[in-house]
Amino acid sequence: MRKKTERVACWWAGRVRRCRAAADAGMSTAEYAVGTIAACGFAAVLYKIVTSGPVRTAMTSVIEKALHAPF
Repeated sequence: MRKKTERVACWWAGRVRRCRAAADAGMSTAEYAVGTIAACGFAAVLYKIVTSGPVRTAMTSVIEKALHAPF
C-alpha cells in the first residue's frame, strides 16, 4: 500500500513541475508587441548607421580589398 502512495506522490510532483514549466513557457501578446517594437527600433537604428556615409565608405573599401586580394 505504501508503494502506491509513493507512486501517487511522485506523479503529483511531476505534474506540478510540468504545470509550472508550462506557465512560463511563452510570451503573452503584450510581450510580443513590446518585443516587435523594440526589434523594429533596433533595425531602424542599424539601417541609419549602415547607410551613413562613413560606414558605407568603409564597407566599400573592405569589399574592394577583398575582391582585389592576390591568391
